[in-house]
Amino acid sequence: MIKTLHQKVSLILIAIAAGYLYLSYNLKEYPYVPVDSDLVPKVLGYVLLVLAVALFFDKSSETEEEKEKRVVPKKEILVMAAVGGMIFVYIFLFEILGFLITTFVFILACSAFLGYRKWMTSLIVSIVFPGALYYVFNYLLQIRLPQGILPF
Repeated sequence: MIKTLHQKVSLILIAIAAGYLYLSYNLKEYPYVPVDSDLVPKVLGYVLLVLAVALFFDKSSETEEEKEKRVVPKKEILVMAAVGGMIFVYIFLFEILGFLITTFVFILACSAFLGYRKWMTSLIVSIVFPGALYYVFNYLLQIRLPQGILPF
């Protein structure tokens, strides 16, 4: 029954989607809000579930060239581990330093680590992107992001 790698991966994704949806349905509901906090997680869970089922029934076969692409060199594994470590540090410092500072430092450090050398562009993106997101969430959507050490 389960013959291809696509089917094996899709079963794992279906299990993840089911667990994610279970947790999404257990989120606290808030009265008097037009869009509750569980809407986006539920939509994402169902999208993942539908895509995983579609992957299970995908008829494309894997060629030898595609199998060779799956082999990841050790150097790239170290790079992925380093970026994963940066994400962990980002999550750890998110509440302490706040969204703006942590996201600024993360974007700048991660892009520099991955080899992007246009510092001015990187600096502008590191300032504008978190600033725009902070404005949209805090003032338009009225979803409070951690302010950390900043007074606003």
